[in-house]
Amino acid sequence: MLKSALLGRCPRCGRGHVFVGLLDVRPACSECGLDFTAHDAGDGPAVAGIFLIGAIAVGLALWVDRRFEPDLWVHALIWPAVVLPLSLLVMRFAKAMLLGLQWRHRSTS
Repeated sequence: MLKSALLGRCPRCGRGHVFVGLLDVRPACSECGLDFTAHDAGDGPAVAGIFLIGAIAVGLALWVDRRFEPDLWVHALIWPAVVLPLSLLVMRFAKAMLLGLQWRHRSTS
């Protein structure tokens, strides 16, 4: 399941893609036909991203500020460039993982 979530693949067959875009879930697996509409991740992936990436980014920002004492504009350049891509990756992984866990524990097909 972890490998399928990391690759954004179907939890049942492991071949079909879960996402049609960056974070949009397909209606069904293109390979095995598993219906993804019955499994909804909700706000869980966003909350996971906020808590995980937020805590890491704040800790790193405080460490960088204490250790190197950069100007404020350096922080304004660094942290959005780090936080935004990491947040998308965490949300994508969390969404695929929650979808897979929902399928495994309350499968409808």
